[in-house]
Amino acid sequence: MSDHGVLNKPPSELSEADIIYDWNSLERHPGSLFKHKISFFDETLRDGVQCPSVVDPKIDDKIKLVHLMNDVGIDHVDIGLPGAGKRAQEDVLELGREIRDAKLKIKVACAGRTHLNDIKPIVDISQKLGMPIEVMAFIGSSPIRLYAEDWNLDFMLKKSAEAIDFAVKNGLPCTYVTEDTTRSRPEVLATLFKNAIDHGATRICICDTVGHATPDGIRNLLQWTKNFIQGLGVKVGIDWHGHNDRGLGVTNTIIALECGADRAHGTILGIGERVGNASLDQTLMNLKLLGELPNHDLSKLLLLCRLTSQATRVQIPYNYPLAGTDAFRTATGVHAAAIIKAEKKGHAFLADRIYSGVPAGIFGREQEIEVGHMSGESNVIYWLRKRHIEPESPLVTKILGVAKATDHILTEDELYLIIKEFRTSGGADTNSATSA
Repeated sequence: MSDHGVLNKPPSELSEADIIYDWNSLERHPGSLFKHKISFFDETLRDGVQCPSVVDPKIDDKIKLVHLMNDVGIDHVDIGLPGAGKRAQEDVLELGREIRDAKLKIKVACAGRTHLNDIKPIVDISQKLGMPIEVMAFIGSSPIRLYAEDWNLDFMLKKSAEAIDFAVKNGLPCTYVTEDTTRSRPEVLATLFKNAIDHGATRICICDTVGHATPDGIRNLLQWTKNFIQGLGVKVGIDWHGHNDRGLGVTNTIIALECGADRAHGTILGIGERVGNASLDQTLMNLKLLGELPNHDLSKLLLLCRLTSQATRVQIPYNYPLAGTDAFRTATGVHAAAIIKAEKKGHAFLADRIYSGVPAGIFGREQEIEVGHMSGESNVIYWLRKRHIEPESPLVTKILGVAKATDHILTEDELYLIIKEFRTSGGADTNSATSA
């Protein structure tokens, strides 16, 4: 369709394809990016709270977080590491009870070393609750870890088998987690994976524990893992657990899903050790925008991010995708004018996308136009009308003059003070300014 054809269409007839040319989808085959069903595993309450700068949330907040995770369609949640001590066990028991009694869809998991001291508390809590808890039994597998620990393969096989056997004997599903998989030798992984599967593990978790992997590394590792499992002739799920040390956490997670992982781990706001885990909220947001999550209602995703921030006392950066204060905020004259023109056309879809790659409305937010030193008259007029204040020309000139003389975005309090002074002076002493 030509540009002329689009311009002549009424707003009600415009489609997304009419006004956005999407290079992201040119190489896509019809249908989904994934040839298999995918699910999501939240690690916020276990791996996330291992961050040195994070406060372990109070149990009431943990319960609220689990409900919100359930509401946005997260499939599994790691509710803690009971082997860490009495408080951890109490929280896990309480969370499990809440999920059971509230009949939430989200399924429960707990982490533990491949050591009976970690697995037994999980079994005990499961039996008290009368509900299954997936055991995430982990052990380091990379050469550097083996060297540091003075482990040999026979020791690792024995500890792994004991832990998995105990979980399976007590009726619990078990995922075998090899820490630092992305720096581990294939012959070691092959031996460990086969041992775990032979003893009843139903899933294998590929871990990028120190955020070492690149997309090429993931493709190589996932293809090798799939070929190995296929060669065994068994049906075993594949998890991906990534960290963000190279800033590739979300990208790597989506690549891992494309390459055959069927369950993706992450934490809300990407909290976790060092620079954090892959951000699960950003992963969900991106897959929603790619059309991969048509049945996921993410309208509460923002609330989940904000409650996680509050409960863990982790401040959300102003420029954080979706949840940051500036995510949908502009004070630039050209940008604001374009948004305002789009709104005047009566097309909310257009206004929400003209200067935003993430439509705010899908996630419960809206575009925000502020007033600052790079603003124009349109910013001021929009800001005033949004607050049901008549944009008289002298008032607009007064506000814009003050804005042009500052080095920051004017706050609500500053703007209302200008309006108050303007009214008190009867509209006199206005500053002259030119619009951007």
